[in-house]
Amino acid sequence: MSDEKRLITMREADETTRERIADHLRDTAASPAALAAEFDVTPGTAVEHVRHVARSLSDADDQLLVAPPECRDCGFDRFDDPANRPSRCPDCKSESVADPEFRIADA
Repeated sequence: MSDEKRLITMREADETTRERIADHLRDTAASPAALAAEFDVTPGTAVEHVRHVARSLSDADDQLLVAPPECRDCGFDRFDDPANRPSRCPDCKSESVADPEFRIADA
């Protein structure tokens, strides 16, 4: 293993999952499912981590942006909790609902 790769691995080991999720969201938008796959957690746990990251950002110069879930059939996107992963659309009852997407941006 090269020294550079070993240094990156050691740095990642020093960071918590929430810190790694926050760093990831600064680089790219991600859904709960994508975060779950990237960080080996469940999608529900990924949402909880993102909620905690959002609370810790309140003191920083960053903000969490959320693209709410959207029904693929009727376009409904006014869910009560935009960070939640709804199982179906309250408007048309379709189960084809796209996950929300999270991103961290400068305030």
